[in-house]
Amino acid sequence: MIPGKDATVDKNAAQKDKFGSFSLFDIEHFLRRLLKNWYWFVVMFFIGYGISWFYGKYYAQNIYSSNLSLSISNSTASYFTPNQSINFIWGQGGNQDGVYLKKMLLSRSHNEFLVNELNLFVNYQTKGLIKATYLDKDDSPVFLEVDRKHLQQVNYPITIVPKGANSYEVVLPEEGQSTNLYSYEFEGFQNINNYERPANKTIKVNEWYTTPNLRFRLIPNPVASSIKFDNIIVNLSTVNDAVNGIIGSVGVDFDREINTIMIISKTGFNLNSTVNFLNKSVTELQKKRFIDKNTVDKNTEEYLKESLASIRKKLDSSGSVLNYLKTSEKLYDIDNRDEKSLEQIKDLEAKKADILSKMNSLNNIRNTVETQSFDKMISSSAAGFDDGLFSATVSELKALYLKKREMSSIYTPNSEPMKEINRLINEAKQNSSGSLRNVYTVYRDQLSKIDQQVAEANSELSTYPEKQRKYLDAERGYNMIEATYSSLLSRQNESKMRLATNQPDISVIDPAKNLGQGPIGPNVKGTKMAIIGGLLAFPFVIILIGGLLDSKIRNIKELLAATKIPLLGVIGNNTNENMLTVLDHPKSSVSEAFRGIRANMRFLASEDGKSKVILITSSVGGEGKTYVSINLASVLGLSDKKTILLGMDLRKPKIFGDFNIDNKNGISNYLTGEVTIDQIINKTKIPNLDVATSGPIPPNPSELLMSDRNLNLIEELKTRYDFIIIDSPPVGLVADSYDLMKYSDANLYIVRHEYTEKYMLKMITEKYHNDEIKHLGFVYNDYVVKQGYGYGYGYGYGYGYGYGYGYFDEDKNYKEPLLIKIRNFVKAYLDRKS
Repeated sequence: MIPGKDATVDKNAAQKDKFGSFSLFDIEHFLRRLLKNWYWFVVMFFIGYGISWFYGKYYAQNIYSSNLSLSISNSTASYFTPNQSINFIWGQGGNQDGVYLKKMLLSRSHNEFLVNELNLFVNYQTKGLIKATYLDKDDSPVFLEVDRKHLQQVNYPITIVPKGANSYEVVLPEEGQSTNLYSYEFEGFQNINNYERPANKTIKVNEWYTTPNLRFRLIPNPVASSIKFDNIIVNLSTVNDAVNGIIGSVGVDFDREINTIMIISKTGFNLNSTVNFLNKSVTELQKKRFIDKNTVDKNTEEYLKESLASIRKKLDSSGSVLNYLKTSEKLYDIDNRDEKSLEQIKDLEAKKADILSKMNSLNNIRNTVETQSFDKMISSSAAGFDDGLFSATVSELKALYLKKREMSSIYTPNSEPMKEINRLINEAKQNSSGSLRNVYTVYRDQLSKIDQQVAEANSELSTYPEKQRKYLDAERGYNMIEATYSSLLSRQNESKMRLATNQPDISVIDPAKNLGQGPIGPNVKGTKMAIIGGLLAFPFVIILIGGLLDSKIRNIKELLAATKIPLLGVIGNNTNENMLTVLDHPKSSVSEAFRGIRANMRFLASEDGKSKVILITSSVGGEGKTYVSINLASVLGLSDKKTILLGMDLRKPKIFGDFNIDNKNGISNYLTGEVTIDQIINKTKIPNLDVATSGPIPPNPSELLMSDRNLNLIEELKTRYDFIIIDSPPVGLVADSYDLMKYSDANLYIVRHEYTEKYMLKMITEKYHNDEIKHLGFVYNDYVVKQGYGYGYGYGYGYGYGYGYGYFDEDKNYKEPLLIKIRNFVKAYLDRKS
């Protein structure tokens, strides 16, 4: 049975819309193309591996990280180093000192000091043929010391080549010298006049090298380096760039279990550089904190001493008034005193006195900040609060004011650097004043609440006589001043104790060390995988896009599933120089395929003994319509059936060439009445096969083919021949074949493998399922089968089922593929075992 005719198709409207619709993506063809192009994946893999190897060895700059852990003491109480106590104002605790330390470590002032102290604006490298390697300062055999009073060109590579005997050649770039130079003294740029490129020069160590854009000398490293370098490349950067680079590479975290332990990390291109920086940074921070602690504690002690002296005078005055009332007015023994209310008032006013004292201290701190008298700063604990962020902000503000004073000597007030420093100062002032306002708000709320409670308690004493109330007011005033004096005295003792016992409040637990840590980045392995994966994906994507854009017929199963049109046979690739495959190679698989088509045609045209008209067409030219016509006619003629082949593709005559027939007189001549029917019939070397060529190309081929004379021609030929094979025009270009199909007994539609477009089959499929065309079958042409791999169509017709078995002529050239050899060997081995 013909494939596609084994089941009845219910041609309802919904199904008809689906006929001729192919899937967007052919997964089977896609997988075949992947296997076919396997070598591209191998090539891309090796290319990707080579690129990734080159990247890892010669391009990737390793990033290292070192860590330092330190412990924060809980005994600190100075302003610039706030303590670790619970902040009663906010009703919560926290690592205030740790927050302050973190901000200080990441502050511009601290890191700017380190940059200038350690000359971190001088960067060292060495370069091989391809890759440059960053060096730690201590790795270099010499240090470059710039003259800070001389203008320098930054971001300008200076190559230092050892020449022996403590001599080094200074090699500058061939171009790139600039007239916009940087001053390390004022940290700003200035323009100079144009100058010629400085020549290379050999200098001794400690000898100054001077050019219009540079002035430096080389200082020998006191510790001899074990590594010998062919060159040292030095790049100068601005202080600002160096500071920003450091801040971006430093990380500060706290231990999850003990929040007074701080872990500081530093990343960089050189491990020794990160280690040296961390250790130096913490050392300088310890020194600065100790100095600040002593300064602030001394200021606090002096402030409390002055406050105590003032309060002492008030206390003495208040005591004299109270004694006078006791002795003169005899009011020391008041009958029926409400001791409970008096005690409550005494406690409330003691609290009020303490808050007022702290507010006075707060006013002192505010005035100090506003007047920039940072050298007179007192501890914020004297004002009753400890806020690490506020303390760090004021510390930063102090550094900004110092910086502004330095810059004001070289910049105008409206210059951009001055505008930027003013912006930073205003930002810090807003942060600090915001914190003070919050504290003031809390104190005012507390005072308001205390005053309300005092008023309520006073109402209960309103029944006392006037003199007794006067004595009670004097007593309350004395108690309030005494409470203030006691509070200040207590804070003075604490300040003296801190000053006497001041010690560094941070201690290093684990210093940063070079333990041979491996790089933390870049992710070379991941990058290698990405490079290889990306290159492997390239042919995959190309094939995928090709598959998505591919609209050609490549799959027989998909063709039949989409069209529901029967398949008469599959024709293999024609390797002959002409189209006479059946005549020249009768034992070939292609010839056998045509015999199979001949046998299958009986399902389209019943065998009733009458003459049969077989029309052969296709979508467009080049699909093998004429080739199939010639060979099918040859097969029928060789089977002892009188057959004639009509070349009715009047627009593109072809048949005459393969049969060596003169095309001077053909069907076009007959249809115009120029010749008789016998004059256009030509004999061939097959006794039962005649051919009528198309003849000269007429100006009106459609009208001729649809003329009554053409129909009479076909009817006349039916009386003479058993089969009439019509090589008709392609239906995708002209409609002639559709009209001829009305008079044919069987219609063969040629589909060429990997040539016919899917959309071209939409019309023929619709006409077939709308019963406009009957007796239609597909012939699949030019199907190339991979030998031995099982790509042949599974119906057993036509091409590709006998390779390697000596059945066809092609089998003599058959070579069994390697995979098939391996499969057969394994199968034979297993058969022997069983």
